[in-house]
Amino acid sequence: MGWAVAVAVLLSASPTFVTRGDVTPEADLRREAQAAWTSLEAQYAAQAGGLPTRAPATVTLQRGTSLSPERNAQGRPGVVELRQNTPGVLDARTRTALRHELAHQLLWWACPASSEDRLFHEAFALTVSGELPAWRDGPYQSLSRAAKEVASAPAVDTPRARRGLARILGEHTGFPAALTRRLRQCHDGARWATPLTVEELADVAVLAPEAATVVVSRHSGEVLFSEGDVRRAVPYGSTLKPFLYAAGTALASNADAPPLLAPRRGVQEWACGAGLPPKVDARLALLRSCNGWFLDWEATGLAPKAFGVWGPVLSAVGLTGLPSDMTEAIGLRSAHGLSPWGMAQAYRLLAEARPDVLALLTGNVDEGTLSGLSTSKALKGVATKTGTVRDAASRPQFGWIAAVDADLVAVIVRPGKMPRHFVDELPALLTRVRRQAGLDAARVQVLGLLPSATVEARCSGAGFSLDDGTPRAAPPDFSRLDALTAKGPAVCLGSPWRVRFPDGPDGGRDYAGVFTWSTPPPYRPPPGVPTTPSALKARRGSDFVFRTTRVQYAAGVVAAEDVTLKGEARVALARVAAHNERHADTRHSGRALCDTTHCQAFRGTVRIRPEETRALQLPPLKWDAWLTFSQGGDTPWREARTRSEVEALLGTNLVSLRFESGRVRYLRTEGTPAAPYEDARSLPCDTLRAGLKLPSCPQRASFDGPQVLFEGQGRGHGEGLDVEAAKASPGLSSDALLERAYRARPPTP
Repeated sequence: MGWAVAVAVLLSASPTFVTRGDVTPEADLRREAQAAWTSLEAQYAAQAGGLPTRAPATVTLQRGTSLSPERNAQGRPGVVELRQNTPGVLDARTRTALRHELAHQLLWWACPASSEDRLFHEAFALTVSGELPAWRDGPYQSLSRAAKEVASAPAVDTPRARRGLARILGEHTGFPAALTRRLRQCHDGARWATPLTVEELADVAVLAPEAATVVVSRHSGEVLFSEGDVRRAVPYGSTLKPFLYAAGTALASNADAPPLLAPRRGVQEWACGAGLPPKVDARLALLRSCNGWFLDWEATGLAPKAFGVWGPVLSAVGLTGLPSDMTEAIGLRSAHGLSPWGMAQAYRLLAEARPDVLALLTGNVDEGTLSGLSTSKALKGVATKTGTVRDAASRPQFGWIAAVDADLVAVIVRPGKMPRHFVDELPALLTRVRRQAGLDAARVQVLGLLPSATVEARCSGAGFSLDDGTPRAAPPDFSRLDALTAKGPAVCLGSPWRVRFPDGPDGGRDYAGVFTWSTPPPYRPPPGVPTTPSALKARRGSDFVFRTTRVQYAAGVVAAEDVTLKGEARVALARVAAHNERHADTRHSGRALCDTTHCQAFRGTVRIRPEETRALQLPPLKWDAWLTFSQGGDTPWREARTRSEVEALLGTNLVSLRFESGRVRYLRTEGTPAAPYEDARSLPCDTLRAGLKLPSCPQRASFDGPQVLFEGQGRGHGEGLDVEAAKASPGLSSDALLERAYRARPPTP
């Protein structure tokens, strides 16, 4: 029958439906699609509060040629594939499948931020397509059993998973409140930081308790260790009390600072250890986890509501709902949940924003909920917070421990245990993770050759700027990095920063870590040393300082210097890069290294390769100095520069140029025409190489009229580790390569 097209007329927001003649009758199919879209659109608008202003794309309706036996339809953006058992008949199954797939098409148009959230997509499609009653038919299924079926098939693409999802959706009457919240979030343009969870959908914790452990880097934010379902939201107990403390002390004046409160004897919530003083302050209440103090704080009317300025942070990392009162905030009532992953992300930001709160929490092993244990000494200096979730009979359902040290954030959740009964796992966990070498912090000045106002950054997770310890949500789209860092660090939770600038790579670069603004001191070049404008910028440094892990930094340097390196040569260069990060003073006194060739190139974080991991596991290098390296090689080159370019660096009236021992030696005619004389001078050869942008330090130079011809071989300044030579030495270990590079002429700062 060929192609046929029907243009919707009922709503201006309706798509054009295109049929191909392989599902018939075509006109009825298009009318069915139009009617279904109109109904779906109305339901979406009622819950979300409106529709997008842009028009939806064309949707093609066609016969599915690769549908699995249990599926009647499937789709992708712009295409719906249908099963038609009897040609010319649009039976009830086909119509229902069409409505289900059009619900997905509507979300791809109206709520693109949710595209990767399969549970949200399926829950919406089941709710609005009219098929829920059919899925609910059958034997009774408990809520926990239904949740397990959904959890076992996260794509929700099996009949058992959809039947379980239908059971969860039927837990409450009317349109599911969780879907309404998410739809309004999408219509408001908010970021989709965390996927929908079964607990959020059911508005209760429905899965049986399971152990979970996660460790993330304070610096890069990457997950370093994960065990169990760390994305599952569960009741959080007392673990969020530090965020109440942070919110209550961030904006506090002398009049409304957290008060000194007298314990109330005989009140269970004040049973938080023996020897309480007559007046309890916020610090002791936090360490002892005194529920009574927090409840009485609320009674004063001065306590923050819904976690105050930290409420948006906790919501962004997956808190299923903000507390309505203090009993929910401190976990006495388990109305909401947070995943271990979300907890770790929140503590990472708290550690960056409020080091004073983290310092307070280091006292937990001395006088708080983890004091007096055999493990307490092993956790000296580690900030910890515990939480216990109890049932109606006061039996522990979940125990939580959140821990933060100089480099790591760890969260442990154990079912049926109190934190004091499993805290001995924490030191072993931190030791285990630290076997991944190079997790300590590395700092680098970045993007210094660019005007700071031209650099933009975006966080696809949950981005925050810190304003004197107060988190402010970063815009969801690209925004100026200088604005993000104007009042404090900029932290991206759940993903790297994406950084772009004019004439940079399409799509930008990834930077997994923390940005801060730090203006370097003015740079004054040494007297008599010619310096190009670009070199002046490099030697000045940058206003942006970036912090990540040392292994991430080393991997980024290797990728920027020579992405093709493999094996022991890559290990050797990674060891040098990590070593040099510890010798920043030789390049920028009192500041981090830069990311240009003045120091060593760095163009953002990349995927770590096994060679970088191995490099950081090896012993530190023995040289206590900056170690030079260059691309090296023996490929000959010949390039010309104008005499004026050369004399702009070395001065006018050049007579001769020669190169030896890493220096350029030259003669200039000085004096007067009546009494001329030749003045001999020298400079580091790399000054000439960098200023004239030559591949390497030349071996020869000759004058050819208005030009100077330079000849040489290889690339770089030719000192230290020769990367090309290392590549050509596959039988040597990194130790041997480094010994060969630095033994003959010990490196100097």
